[in-house]
Amino acid sequence: MSSSLPENLAKCGLSATFLSAAERAWQHAPFLRGIMRRDPQWLDEIGRTGLDGFIAATMAGVHAGQDVPLALRHARRRIALGTAIGDLAGAFDLSQVVHVLSDFADLAIDSAIRSAFHDRVPGASPDGFTALALGKLGSRELNYSSDVDLIFLYDGDRIARRPDEDPERAAVRIARRTAEILQQPTRDGYVARVDLRIRPDAEVNPVAIPLRRAEIYYQSEALTWERAAFIRGRVVAGDMAMGEDFLTQIAPFIWRRSLDYTAVADIEDMSLRIRDHYDERQTFGPGFDLKRGRGGIREVEFFAQVQQLIFGGRDPSLRASDTRSALTALQQAGHVEPALAASLAAHYERLRNAEHRLQMREDAQTHSIPTRKDDRAAFAALCDAAGYRAWASTVMPGLALAAEAYDELTERAERPPVPRGSALADYVASSGATPRGEIVKLIEKWRTRKYRALRSDAAQREFEQALPLLIEAFAGLRSAANALRRFDDFLAKLPSAFRFFALIAANPALAGLLARVMGHAPLLAGKLARRPDLFDAMLGGARQALGTAEEFHIAAARIIGRAADFERALDAARHWAGEQRFRIGVALLEGVATPAAAARAYADTADAVVSALTSAVFNAFSRDHGKVPDADPIILGFGRYGGRALTEHSDLDIVFLFSGDHTVRAANGTGEALTAAGWFNRMFQRLVSALTVPTAAGPLYEVDTRLRPSGAQGLLAVSLDTFAAYQAKEAWTWEHMALTRARIVIGHDHADAIQDIIDTALHRDRDPKRLRDEVADMRADMMRAHPGTGPFDVKHGRGGLIDLEFIIHYCQLRSHRGLFTDLVEALTALVDDGQLPKALLGAHRSLADYLIISRLVEGATKGPGGAATRALVAARCNMKDWAALKADIASARRIIAAEWKRQFEKGSTT
Repeated sequence: MSSSLPENLAKCGLSATFLSAAERAWQHAPFLRGIMRRDPQWLDEIGRTGLDGFIAATMAGVHAGQDVPLALRHARRRIALGTAIGDLAGAFDLSQVVHVLSDFADLAIDSAIRSAFHDRVPGASPDGFTALALGKLGSRELNYSSDVDLIFLYDGDRIARRPDEDPERAAVRIARRTAEILQQPTRDGYVARVDLRIRPDAEVNPVAIPLRRAEIYYQSEALTWERAAFIRGRVVAGDMAMGEDFLTQIAPFIWRRSLDYTAVADIEDMSLRIRDHYDERQTFGPGFDLKRGRGGIREVEFFAQVQQLIFGGRDPSLRASDTRSALTALQQAGHVEPALAASLAAHYERLRNAEHRLQMREDAQTHSIPTRKDDRAAFAALCDAAGYRAWASTVMPGLALAAEAYDELTERAERPPVPRGSALADYVASSGATPRGEIVKLIEKWRTRKYRALRSDAAQREFEQALPLLIEAFAGLRSAANALRRFDDFLAKLPSAFRFFALIAANPALAGLLARVMGHAPLLAGKLARRPDLFDAMLGGARQALGTAEEFHIAAARIIGRAADFERALDAARHWAGEQRFRIGVALLEGVATPAAAARAYADTADAVVSALTSAVFNAFSRDHGKVPDADPIILGFGRYGGRALTEHSDLDIVFLFSGDHTVRAANGTGEALTAAGWFNRMFQRLVSALTVPTAAGPLYEVDTRLRPSGAQGLLAVSLDTFAAYQAKEAWTWEHMALTRARIVIGHDHADAIQDIIDTALHRDRDPKRLRDEVADMRADMMRAHPGTGPFDVKHGRGGLIDLEFIIHYCQLRSHRGLFTDLVEALTALVDDGQLPKALLGAHRSLADYLIISRLVEGATKGPGGAATRALVAARCNMKDWAALKADIASARRIIAAEWKRQFEKGSTT
């Protein structure tokens, strides 16, 4: 480091005061030393014209050359040197320094915009394109090495653009070119770093925003901190009139008359997050951040801005943009004691001056006290202090005063039950919720009002009241992280949260219900995230009886039947069925419904939807293709659907039939005259599509039609006569086993004929040994395809429900007894008949209950992973704990496996 100015600079003609300032700059500020070396004539110019003349000439010279980027960089170095000399010499006070820096930035931004327009459309003016400055440039308090926070707005009807160019494309390119001119480093340096992230929805919006979109955003969507930023908003370049008009339009939404302390809680959040982030630098000393540290620049600014937001809506005199003027206005209005206002203003000025000395050393955007001793000494010398300790002694009292004042201000705010800042982690830890770090991050994210549902002050107030209840509820889970992530997905899609959180705050039990759904039932949680409107169904499932089959039919017919057209009918069906299935799942999870009752309700829901959609499809198809005389659609349910024992994941096993002569042709249609066979096959194919094709309203059901005559090789729908003939002459044994659970879903007018077909098929004489061997072989084939995955695969593994179903069907076909579609009724009859042991009834109930409840929770075939989820599953299976349930399942499977062996070991004809 050179100890003094070179001789040529020392003879530059500066006054003694200015020469001393230049000497300090040369010794302690490498950036300024570099400027003086490169352009030594500038010190002489300052000596001849004075600082005001030097700066005025600099401003005037910006437009002198054709190369705008070069001219701006040249001017920026002159401004940097001139303001530094004036500052160090005491010729400029803080106001003069920041005003010169800000005015040059205004000029540079305007020059860059005009240059960008000229490059694209020669001779064009920036009409319809404006630059708004926020932050310190907005309040004309720009730092020595500060970013400029800009928002570019444009009017698509007025902006100059190339032929056939889209207005947005033109505006974005002008904005990008403007930023490039200002901040791209060259051998001549840069002009200003540009920060465009403060624009509306910066993550999704382009760098230039349509004027009308910005107006709507700030009038309806902007967060409190975004509105607060416009306390220091100012038009700096481009179409000044357009910018001023925009600020006038949004002023009522910035300065709201009804704003209260709760509404500015997110401003406090920002301050606390900054404070916590710099916690390692809170103790004053080397590394301390003068801007973000306790009692630093930002806390003084926030102290003023928070009160401006609170009171400025009713008192326009408080709307000063710069911090010291704001403190004066607050003092004059009686909101801040005169002594405190004066002390804070003096402290703020002291910190800002020190900040400039830090930044002029290396032209770096730093606010931290140097950690190296030599650098601290140089910094203190620039501050004209005897040493670092001497400088520090002048600052420390103000830091303590500002921190105390800010803390007192925030303590006046309405305090939420859950603290902010570093205290939040302690609160979460005390609740027992884990993992603490991830939960804290989620809560902090919700408090930023990022989600639409949490943007309003009212929603935030209700959220804060509900938050302790939610934390307590989620803490009851083994690990709250997964559940809270699901809850986060739900919040992200929730259109409005006010009523939701108000309900939780008023009914704490709802928090527990929500936590259980999110923590134990990811399937239900996923549905709730996709359809937040299901929250009402969740409440209903937790409180109300499931309803009867007749009630389901009436509701589905009314909702689906009143749809304006077929597409809306499909959406209505999906919405209604989704709501009912969700409600059933919640009722099962909460113990309002037993697993068996839930399984029946799932089937009743499917019946109601199939019935309503069949009517819709039948009527629509009839309008196009006429009706087949004396012919009706018939739908039979098989398997779990036929037995009215569906789970959340069950497919619908269906066989489609029709009554009447399959050769008769439809009449009175506008399209092709189809035979009955063609008509019903096409109609039922449309119904299958209606049930299975995904729409925007979500999935409905998977439909399995492989149990129809001739399986996948046969027609989708056959006549009753064809079905009768097939069952009597061609059906395999396994098809008759399936027929034991055939139930009429549509076509009850033909119940007698259908029952005759089923009875004829099931009452035929069979060779007991051959029947036993066929059933055993079929089960062996299934076992090879689905061998089971462990002790909790209660369906496929040995001793599981499929084994039991095969045992029952074998006994039904062999004895012609117990021919009920409901498996429990069938098993009960066979037990009463002495064919099967009574222990199978308990075994079936144990496995069936577990299967039904496990379809809602994680780890169905391997066992739920979380202790709390296991306890819940055990309770819903009427077991005292998980160990008891495990033992019960194992015992049930042993009982069924033993009966399988007794029924199907070689030579047995039991």
